[in-house]
Amino acid sequence: MHIGNKNYTRAELLRRVGNVNQLGGTRHYVLAEGRATGIAAIDFDTGAGLRFTVLPDRGMDISAASYKGTNLVYLTPNGEVHPAYYEPEGLGWLHTFFGGLLTTCGLTYLGAPGRDGDEELGLHGRYAATPGRQVCHRTRWEGDDYVLEASAVMEECRLIGDKIRLTRTISTRAGAQSLVIHDVVENFGYRPSPFTILYHINFGFPLLDAASRAVVGAAESTPRDARSAQGMAEMLAFSDPAPGFEEHNFNHRMAADAAGWAYAALVNPNLYGGLGVYIKFDGRALPYLNEWKMMGEGDYVAALEPCNAPCENRGVLRQRGLLPFLAPGETKELRVEIGVLEGEAEIWAFEARAAAVVRGAAG
Repeated sequence: MHIGNKNYTRAELLRRVGNVNQLGGTRHYVLAEGRATGIAAIDFDTGAGLRFTVLPDRGMDISAASYKGTNLVYLTPNGEVHPAYYEPEGLGWLHTFFGGLLTTCGLTYLGAPGRDGDEELGLHGRYAATPGRQVCHRTRWEGDDYVLEASAVMEECRLIGDKIRLTRTISTRAGAQSLVIHDVVENFGYRPSPFTILYHINFGFPLLDAASRAVVGAAESTPRDARSAQGMAEMLAFSDPAPGFEEHNFNHRMAADAAGWAYAALVNPNLYGGLGVYIKFDGRALPYLNEWKMMGEGDYVAALEPCNAPCENRGVLRQRGLLPFLAPGETKELRVEIGVLEGEAEIWAFEARAAAVVRGAAG
């Protein structure tokens, strides 16, 4: 295990600590104020500067995240809201959206509100308001690595309807600057079911600032609408908060390397000599990335969102022949790694890697 600037074996570390939590660990508790009252939370601390909070009652999504005391994410005015307050109609989803490092959208629909056949769908689906069951968090030694892990099962299902189960495991290790989200999704019903998922990863000040830039290893990029089309030239650049700014959205069809990985990041070269957050994800299972750019005053956020379909209403995806389905009994595995880039050298190396993947896909 790498601690400070040195590698240690398990035996060497255990001789030096009274409690393994000195190296990193998890802490499980319940929030007890306002609309957050009753939400279970699990804090992860890798001991290397990376801290984040997992919410089992919100689909094992991740709210707060920081590195060496510096905030990495955007948190909405709502804060962490109990799922009992969820509003499925129209834009009601926004009343319980906390932002954070991860808000998952899906599982049978996402994107803008609208109709799909006889069904009226709200914004971004029900998943983020789905509490987990069989919640387990544990720490353990694997050789000389001290692993931090939590898992739970979430289900979106109804009588005479779709039945989708997602089992999520979030893991990291002491001394690490990254975490891995491993999702296994299953159709446990007896008819084909739509399956759409989007990992809404939200960056905020001070990581997000006028000096920040996005890195997206895309084979093709298109604007969502006419307003976004006007911002294509500055698609990967950001600004100070702007009065009256209206959101821009861009759809990126991702390039992947020989192992199937796709790459994106948000970096700020002016923050502590260079700081960024990268996303490495399975580009075969998640071939798209939605970029949400909102430079408003107070509503100052940029999101990079790996997804298995373009971020559109389910009816639109169905019409375009882009709606994914799971057959009865079929499973899909999805992996997303989120980590910190510290210093110019790590940022440049990541940008070079993403560029090489795009060149390789084009060749």
